[in-house]
Amino acid sequence: MKKKQNPFGSEGWTPERLGSLAAKTYVITGANAGAGFEATRVFLSKGAKVVMLNRSPEKSASAIEALKKEFGADAEVSFVRMDLAVLDSVREAAAEVMEQVPRIDALICNAAIAQVPTQKLTVDGFESMLGTNHYGHFLLCGLLFERIEETKGRIVVVSSLGYNMGIKTIQFDDMNWDKNYHQNKTYSQSKLAQMMFAYELQDKLAGANRTDVEVYVCHPGSSRTSLITTSGNLATRIMFRLMSLSPMVQSAEKGSWPEVMCATEDGLEQRALYGPTGRMEWVGPVGKGTLHPHAYDKPVMERLWALSDEKTSLSWSL
Repeated sequence: MKKKQNPFGSEGWTPERLGSLAAKTYVITGANAGAGFEATRVFLSKGAKVVMLNRSPEKSASAIEALKKEFGADAEVSFVRMDLAVLDSVREAAAEVMEQVPRIDALICNAAIAQVPTQKLTVDGFESMLGTNHYGHFLLCGLLFERIEETKGRIVVVSSLGYNMGIKTIQFDDMNWDKNYHQNKTYSQSKLAQMMFAYELQDKLAGANRTDVEVYVCHPGSSRTSLITTSGNLATRIMFRLMSLSPMVQSAEKGSWPEVMCATEDGLEQRALYGPTGRMEWVGPVGKGTLHPHAYDKPVMERLWALSDEKTSLSWSL
């Protein structure tokens, strides 16, 4: 089967396609390191404003210091403290953003935790990866949606190829995996949930004829970020460190390109998955990748949306 040609050429999408982003504002979760930090660097290099939503004030201050050193003291980068694992923290951060940020050209749901070795619950009672990766972002998107729509902006969900592993659906009868917790399968469910949220939001917006907000899903491929090295168990961390020395792992900078593309590039198809298109879609030129149908299983998406509404006490007016 002949592989589809990348519309961005043999090198795929790169930040060289970007013009000036002056007067644009990008809100990014988990932006003090890894792909989120690298995406911030790209936006600032093009004159945009970036608001980082991060858990650690200390790491955020260090990141901002490094960014201002690179791009100048006038670089428009700021920080709002937010812990995605705590719904009240998400509500407080969203209120601060709505008060202080007059436009959101894209909200990039970049933050995540992965491969948590043993089951942990958030303060709200959710399995930690589902609570952080899915419920936290679901609530944040709902609370900021009005501002995004006013701006005619975008929501970019950063998922993972892990969505195509594990049980490939949502375990509704045991969302916290009390009976069969598995660090990889449970992580896969959380990333699948994020994608299902995005695709169901696309459907709801289309059904309501509210086309001012575009919703995209991407993944960074296999990138040298701190994600696994900070939350995986010892064996997983060692394995990933060894893998990171191979050609099957790319830089965090390249890992950020899919989310930057989805936040800026015109004419992209929304019901798609963007990321590296090279070997196993782990590395290589950025473009439209393979999207498997279980990621947009309609009955599962609708059930997950209703459950997420209930669990976050959020009722989207769509």
